[in-house]
Amino acid sequence: MSRRSEITMSRPELERFLAEERVVTCASLGPNGRPHLMPLWYAVDGLVIDTWTYGASQKVKNLERSPRATLQIEAGDTYETLRGVMLECDVEILRDPATVVAVGLAVARRYRSVPDSPQIRAEIARRGAKRVVLRFHSTRIVSWDHRKLGAAAH
Repeated sequence: MSRRSEITMSRPELERFLAEERVVTCASLGPNGRPHLMPLWYAVDGLVIDTWTYGASQKVKNLERSPRATLQIEAGDTYETLRGVMLECDVEILRDPATVVAVGLAVARRYRSVPDSPQIRAEIARRGAKRVVLRFHSTRIVSWDHRKLGAAAH
């Protein structure tokens, strides 16, 4: 008997999980047809995930060829505490300098607690000259939170 419905996260739970966790693993299709997995820092707005990365990276080349990816974020150290989400996504590659700076600033503020100042924006714009934004729009979401099963998890 499947207990999938018992462990699926609600939308508020899912949004909270995405906001709390720190690393998303992105799977794109490499040139040889095999999955290419890379960890990324990210900014999140609801269920839309933004990352910034070098425009010449393999993941960008993969996503230019096929703008689809699967993302995974997971947490937990034991079966009873496992939580996670898999998001199948359509991907936009954004090169507009203002968008690149905005996402770069959002990521820097999230991970490094940097202030929003003209000096920080200038540094992010300098670093962003070689970067693009990957914006992930989920088309299918699968989530799990084993904590919902209680002590009798398995």
